[in-house]
Amino acid sequence: MLDRMALAYLERFASSSENLRRVLARKVERRCRLRGEAPEAALALVEEAVARAVRGGLVDDAAYAQGRVASLRRRGGSRRAIAARLSAKGVAPETIDAALAGDAEARVADDPDADPEMEAALALARRRRLGPFRTAARAENRERDLARLARAGFSYGVARAVVDAQDG
Repeated sequence: MLDRMALAYLERFASSSENLRRVLARKVERRCRLRGEAPEAALALVEEAVARAVRGGLVDDAAYAQGRVASLRRRGGSRRAIAARLSAKGVAPETIDAALAGDAEARVADDPDADPEMEAALALARRRRLGPFRTAARAENRERDLARLARAGFSYGVARAVVDAQDG
């Protein structure tokens, strides 16, 4: 039954092994609570189901991290924000670092002058119409735009370069 639950979840969402473990544990605890049973015995089965999913190739933390890094970079995610999101999903810090380094190497291989942080900040500015992508009242909103980029995890230098750029 846990294998079916895992498959149903993995059909809809990409997941890390730790995130799959958390999802299955929540489902088991909820079902046991409704039935008035102790969840300890069933929780041991969760580990086995996750291990089978990993062995079967359904869950791969490195591939998951690489895919999420690429996706979040395209949407304008900073290195800090991406690392925090992956960490919240239970991806190991060394896997996060490897995925971020791999993404940076791929971007530099395509364009030697590429700066992944600057590209991501520009992508976020374009999506949110900040800095050079703002249509009106650009000077009045400079501080607000800098704060938005800072909250997204970009350094002050990158945020200032994007907000003060003449064009996108």
